[in-house]
Amino acid sequence: MYDYQKDKLFFAQIADDLKEPGGLELSALGAQNISQAYGGIYFNAGKEELYRINYSVRMATRILAPLVTFDCPAADQLYNKALRINWTDFMSTEHTFAIFSNVSNSRITNSHYASLRLKDGIVDAFRERTGKRPDIDAENPDIWLNLHIREDRAVISLDTSGGSLHRRGYRKDAVSAPMQETTAAAIIGYTEWNGEVPLYDPMCGSGTLLCEALMYYCRVPSGFLRADFGFEFLPDFDEPLWIKTKNEIDRQIRRLPEGLIAGSDASREAVEISKTNIKNLPYGDTVKIEARDFRKHKGLEHGLIVANPPYGIRMGHRQDLDILYKSLGDFLKQRCKGSAAYIYFGDRRFIKNIGLKPSWKRPLKTGGLDGRLVKYELF
Repeated sequence: MYDYQKDKLFFAQIADDLKEPGGLELSALGAQNISQAYGGIYFNAGKEELYRINYSVRMATRILAPLVTFDCPAADQLYNKALRINWTDFMSTEHTFAIFSNVSNSRITNSHYASLRLKDGIVDAFRERTGKRPDIDAENPDIWLNLHIREDRAVISLDTSGGSLHRRGYRKDAVSAPMQETTAAAIIGYTEWNGEVPLYDPMCGSGTLLCEALMYYCRVPSGFLRADFGFEFLPDFDEPLWIKTKNEIDRQIRRLPEGLIAGSDASREAVEISKTNIKNLPYGDTVKIEARDFRKHKGLEHGLIVANPPYGIRMGHRQDLDILYKSLGDFLKQRCKGSAAYIYFGDRRFIKNIGLKPSWKRPLKTGGLDGRLVKYELF
């Protein structure tokens, strides 16, 4: 019996700034005994809740099922432990696998070497039992395994998500430095938007915020476009329960009213990319996206504005950006009266250029940037 089967304890990898809303989301999906930890959140769940969480969660990147936990001050112990695990419970020699690892505060200091020793143990375990070995596929394996070593204590887990959950499947193309889907989902969550007022993104880029807004309103699960999940390789996978759970969630999907979500961008290329991406989702053809500089747009009164304006790594000179952010502030003041605006600043230095008093600011790190989500009430 594996660790997750004994205690029904799982681990959600969630960015530090998303742990609070991520914990609330997990709870709403049926997780229990939620507790924050290094790198994410521990929680208890039964099979149905595990399937529901993987299929629906918007802010977590992976859900891990711990298999074995043991003291591991030396890499050879990884190899020896791997030899004793019956890997045929999870895969055959026809499957491919890959390992992602993290090492901290331990005598083992090299995560790549730790992964190699674990891989060697798995391969040799198969050779001893079957005379064959499974292949490694670092890009698109059938099974992802996770190795986490902290303070000489190792945990080997199976990734029940089967790859990062931020890859929703709708984004077939992107402009430079697109916002990660989990961050966009968190921004939509922070707005507390319920569809009673229209939502508009004046600099939509690849359309990530628009896609996440559509999925949120229409109750489209985050895994709707995924072909498979890692939990299907667990030895106690219950296929009828998974199909039942999936069908129940899919039945809750609702239509998107015409005109409720809209976006624009000055770049025609970005608009075409955004249209292509959002049309991969149910009711995506209901979202109006046009090639128009927001400075020439009529604006939106008594609505909700969300935006991820360009910053240093996405656009050129600082002076051009100073002007752009000032223009955005003028646009909000003059053409969006009665609305609320949620602007993500990848570079906090530009907050002052908006020229509006924030209602609040929240730290939101993404892509290595120490950004801020700022709310403005436009009276």
